[in-house]
Amino acid sequence: MSIAIAAIVVSYQSASTLDACLARLRGADGVVEIRVVDNGSTDATLDIVQRHATADPRVRFIANPDNPGFAAANNQGVADSRAPWLAFINPDLLVEPGTLAALCERGMAIGDCLLGIEQVDEQGQPDPAVRRRDPDFGAMLRSPGQGAKLAIPVDHSLPLQPVPALSGALLLMPRTLFDRIGGWDAGYRLHAEDLDLCRRVRQAGALVAIANDLQAVHVRGVSSRSRPFFVEWHKHRGLWRYFRKFEADQRSLPVQGAVFAAIWAHAVVQIPRLLRAR
Repeated sequence: MSIAIAAIVVSYQSASTLDACLARLRGADGVVEIRVVDNGSTDATLDIVQRHATADPRVRFIANPDNPGFAAANNQGVADSRAPWLAFINPDLLVEPGTLAALCERGMAIGDCLLGIEQVDEQGQPDPAVRRRDPDFGAMLRSPGQGAKLAIPVDHSLPLQPVPALSGALLLMPRTLFDRIGGWDAGYRLHAEDLDLCRRVRQAGALVAIANDLQAVHVRGVSSRSRPFFVEWHKHRGLWRYFRKFEADQRSLPVQGAVFAAIWAHAVVQIPRLLRAR
């Protein structure tokens, strides 16, 4: 069976990396469709995508006049594509020519799965948050800072390492599985939607795993730098939605209130860091 991948890219103020991202995707083996869904950018994103679309009929552009969120935009890109495999790619992620095809070959051998790869920064340093556990709300109650840390270590002995969750910067899955679980939950605006997707994939009986021997460069944070407080707000809002969706029914009302307080206490302690960054 031939490899056919639809690459879905959600952009917001991503002009600094989008040109390189799309150039890499156009040169990637197995990519038959590229859909860029923009959430109201005011930078040069439109010009960049138009140039790529003029040169390559695989590239199509969906422009949202506002920002419905990362999850909703991904769903739009999927709806506008037909390929049997879906690759969700951040606009600041740069793939090598054979990476997506190699990952898809492994997925085809497995069947129902959600796969990711190692991600490194521009200096070649791995991102520790690529492999994630589910949020531990009990740990969050004991220590908001520690409970919010989700990274788990790499197991170099496993080329394909099963993990509870993956970073949403690059995810690959079959369209049939995407349709079966109902796609991305558009109730999330930004952050935690990848944790949600991974959990629902596992609940559907499918494998979530990372290919430790494949990697891509992730420039990181390009879209979020212009609105750090907005991003932090929605990161914690998303975590609260995740708790309400998957775990609140198993907890007493006092515990639910304590989790709410812990999530937003963690948000408050981020304010000095955000102010310094500005």
